[in-house]
Amino acid sequence: MNTAPELGSSAAAGERNWLPLAIAATVVLAMAAILFFWTEHGKGGVKVTPISAAPDPYAVSLPITGLAMSESANLAGGKVTYLDGHIANQGSRIVTAITVQVLFRNYAHEVVQNETQPLRFIRMREPYVDLEPVSAAPLKPSAAQEFRLIFDTVATTWDGAYPEIRIVHVETK
Repeated sequence: MNTAPELGSSAAAGERNWLPLAIAATVVLAMAAILFFWTEHGKGGVKVTPISAAPDPYAVSLPITGLAMSESANLAGGKVTYLDGHIANQGSRIVTAITVQVLFRNYAHEVVQNETQPLRFIRMREPYVDLEPVSAAPLKPSAAQEFRLIFDTVATTWDGAYPEIRIVHVETK
């Protein structure tokens, strides 16, 4: 008489443990979601505007001056590049959003990095620099404000000169 359990018995074959399969499916879905958000939103909503794109018609009323660049190390061991400046509204409308195109060039004056970002105003500098969207504090006619653009990476072939900033979209009321 054999009392050893039978491998592959009909009772064991009918019952299936779905827990490992459910965990694996959850992990795959989570990785797909992370990949989607990283590729679509990983650079803070960075979009690429064609170099030949026309500036916004209201851009002539929004001169950018006082540019200053700085760098700092990030927690991942890389560096972050900051571009601070001053923008004034010399037009007659209240500005509620500004989108800029930033072109980094190499020594041959070719574009090596093309980024489009929403302009964000500096709300305060102490104890740290705090930024807010233009819509949080619309730029009224004859008013001026400091802004900051942040670049997590800059092309290694960039020549180090100040990048070209073009205002490609303005929302007003």
